[in-house]
Amino acid sequence: MTAPTHYPTFPQQSELAEPKKRTSPLFRVICHDDPSTTMDFVVGVLCVVFRMPEPRAVERMLCVHRTGAALIGCYPKSLAERRVQRATAIARANSYPLTFTVEEDD
Repeated sequence: MTAPTHYPTFPQQSELAEPKKRTSPLFRVICHDDPSTTMDFVVGVLCVVFRMPEPRAVERMLCVHRTGAALIGCYPKSLAERRVQRATAIARANSYPLTFTVEEDD
């Protein structure tokens, strides 16, 4: 048996430390269905504002369409509110009534 030419590297102790726990509560962002906002527009908003990959955005949009509302994500309060404000502004600028709400996560 020959000796290995290289040895595996191991993570540093600092890389093994447990991640910090959140101290601030998370808030749910909910998207609500309406009769006039196009499906393509909703997918675009989810991709751009909420940074979703397109397949996930399509899945969430279809859930909104079928059930009337769907969870988009959970964020710290300030981020949830900022994203909802931006999404709402984009919708209104394009004359769509697309609505999002922010609710405290349990």
